[in-house]
Amino acid sequence: MAENRIDAVVFDLGGVVLDWNPRHLYRQVFDDHEEVEHFLTTVCTLEWHAQHDAGVSMAETIPSLVAEHPHLAGQIAAWRVRYLDMVSGYVDGMEELVDEVRATGIATYALTNMPAEVVAELIEAFPIVSGFEGMIVSGEELVMKPDPEIYRRLASRFGLDPARTVFVDDVAANVDAAWTLGFRAVRFESALGLRRALARWGVAVST
Repeated sequence: MAENRIDAVVFDLGGVVLDWNPRHLYRQVFDDHEEVEHFLTTVCTLEWHAQHDAGVSMAETIPSLVAEHPHLAGQIAAWRVRYLDMVSGYVDGMEELVDEVRATGIATYALTNMPAEVVAELIEAFPIVSGFEGMIVSGEELVMKPDPEIYRRLASRFGLDPARTVFVDDVAANVDAAWTLGFRAVRFESALGLRRALARWGVAVST
């Protein structure tokens, strides 16, 4: 039925399309697991990094953090200088799945919490990202998921009908926000699970 048609699929990037994890970088920087975990839970924490997703430049946050931990200046600076080393590649099966969705003629978009300053290098390193019809980046918008405003901007900017749009994210709060605004939302756990969800909504991908 026409009212059940899916016109677009919107993907989160980190944790869905791209395997982003600061540990991929800091396992190269430190000698052992305990050093990595201590650094990521007490110095460059995810709470600290959330500022970048919200639009604060690393050029501002890194010097102030170095001032607090001068003996870790090089390791802190690596967060920006070696940001791409936090991405080990595509999440298993997702490069193929995104290509399959595109092959059906359904439009693909991205909605991601990400620092604005790394977008260009991610597009260059991972060609699949440049294939999205459009992308909303929190660091450019100065608003982050799960704030309803960023979903409204997504729909308005690209002319999307939430009822005909599948939104995919690995964070439950982000999925819940999308559902509340009328999207067909699915929490990502694996490429296979996403294939099955898309097929249930009539997207012609193999399962």
